[in-house]
Amino acid sequence: MSFTYKGLTEQYSRHIVTEEEVDHQILRLRDSNPRIVAVEDRATQSGDEIVLDYAGFCDGERFAGGTAENQTLVLGSGMFIPGFEDQLIDKVPGEEVTVKVTFPKEYHAENLAGKDAEFHCVIRQIRVKTQYDLDDVFAKEVGRCETFEQMKAAITESLQQYTDQRGEMDLQDRLMRSAAATLELEVSEEEIAQEVEQQLQAMEVQLSQQGLSLDMYCQFMNTTREQLREDHRAEAEAMIRIRAAVEKIVELEKLEPTEEEMEKAYEMVCRQNNITAEQLQEHMDEEFRKAIINSVLTGKVMGLIRDAALVEEK
Repeated sequence: MSFTYKGLTEQYSRHIVTEEEVDHQILRLRDSNPRIVAVEDRATQSGDEIVLDYAGFCDGERFAGGTAENQTLVLGSGMFIPGFEDQLIDKVPGEEVTVKVTFPKEYHAENLAGKDAEFHCVIRQIRVKTQYDLDDVFAKEVGRCETFEQMKAAITESLQQYTDQRGEMDLQDRLMRSAAATLELEVSEEEIAQEVEQQLQAMEVQLSQQGLSLDMYCQFMNTTREQLREDHRAEAEAMIRIRAAVEKIVELEKLEPTEEEMEKAYEMVCRQNNITAEQLQEHMDEEFRKAIINSVLTGKVMGLIRDAALVEEK
């Protein structure tokens, strides 16, 4: 079998975002962005969000860390020390309230632990969370659009762009795998086993970020580590072939990363990890640079295969 990476044929079924998908996204935005409205015609109740100023005194002296202005607090949330929030119930904006409390014996600040204290408070505002109507106000305050129709159109366009990007990534992946499958390459059991272990290690890292272990995952999925290894064999061999195919095409096409492509790759790493270019420099070593180069070259190879492919779009 000859190595074929140009003129590959593939089908691409473009998904057109539906009205239901747009409506679902709008409802998700509304649910995750409650409207905060000021209340002026009643006293505070449990569950209200209040804005207050306070100053804390212990043994007649104001203590460090006990003073704040325009502090937001949800009454009944338990965010402040026991007894504090209860004494702010049934109060009105502008009212001055002296809150008397006793710090817990195990309080983190040793100079305050177990002591009586007073907080001189002024309630500035009472606020409640309500659900937005699907109207222009919602569009302006959440969607940053002038009208609800403009917001709906913007969400439709954004969802379609995302869907198209995912579809294109899937198409390029299938083309890359098709090309790699034609490469004459003997993959040993040792190479497959090593690749499988690397995949499981990456899986363990992802699970640990969710507070899970691989053993817990196996238990949830009613499987075993050995079964996972067996399940990953095919993908492991495919990844080995893909890397070999990328190296071969880079050699045949004499591909090299440009400085602009490298800079964009570094910027992408910064965005994905929410770090600055200066912070990235702390992790920059030869191994990291090689990984970025490989990423850039893989992208160039996939683009080359995509441009040379015969794609039937549906």
